Amino acid sequence: MITVFGSINMDLVATTPRLPKPGETVPGTGFATAAGGKGANQALAARRAGASVRMVGAVGRDEFAAPALDLLEKAGTDLSGVARMDGPTGTALILVGGDGENMIAVVPGANGTVSPDQARAALAETAVNNILMLQLEVPVASVKAALESARKHGVRTVLNTAPLIEEAAALAQLADIVIANETEFVRLVGRDSLSAELREDMLLDMHRKTGQVLIITLGADGVVAAEGGTLHRTQGLKIEPVDTVGAGDTFCGYLAASLDAGLPFDKALRRAAVAGSLACLKAGAQPSIPTASEVDTAL
Repeated sequence: MITVFGSINMDLVATTPRLPKPGETVPGTGFATAAGGKGANQALAARRAGASVRMVGAVGRDEFAAPALDLLEKAGTDLSGVARMDGPTGTALILVGGDGENMIAVVPGANGTVSPDQARAALAETAVNNILMLQLEVPVASVKAALESARKHGVRTVLNTAPLIEEAAALAQLADIVIANETEFVRLVGRDSLSAELREDMLLDMHRKTGQVLIITLGADGVVAAEGGTLHRTQGLKIEPVDTVGAGDTFCGYLAASLDAGLPFDKALRRAAVAGSLACLKAGAQPSIPTASEVDTAL
């Protein structure tokens, strides 16, 4: 069983031939809405990967609340932990360029009301050795309360350090498994840049000092991780990306689900990397998340 404690959004997605520079206006080529939020995305990915999933978070009392939860509900996600709050549902404004890269602005809305008490209540209902998955789109105090409560209750934690905030490094110390992209890892260790060799050295050194499983996603260059005292490297698929918005969240959800199912770490890492690649082949965060059968076929 996986409990996801995090954000639920509606994504407003515009496509452009290229991303604008500061102060520049570029013509758009398309517009769509899709359910999103890093928490909800990862919950749906874990569910599509085959895990039993409970979502804990909040939506508003507005026209975005129902569509924000629609795909989660259709997938059979337990939504009993989702609170309905006065005010708007969280919103993400997304620009996707012709090369698949993106720019995102997130308006928290109801996500900003997710409380430490809600976190503690959710963990009190979570069984020992279950997995708690978190991101950083809900209040810091709530994420910290969830991590501390999980440790108290013997629940394994997976923290995705996105979007990277000032408190990310301190919160990461409380998690059992930490997932960061290349840029986030550089900032977590207090550097401006790292060579590939130094990055791996620092990753393994941190792992040996803390005992945590540490994972860095590298986009087209795959994934590197420190687990069991050694480095693991794996690749996704060679693809031409259409939209990279949901790739990282898909990776996180599939990794958690694969570990929850008892897969060896290296196989879980590879499955998650392939799932992340497949998510780049369709537009939108949640619509692009592949099913378990699609991932298994690609493997």
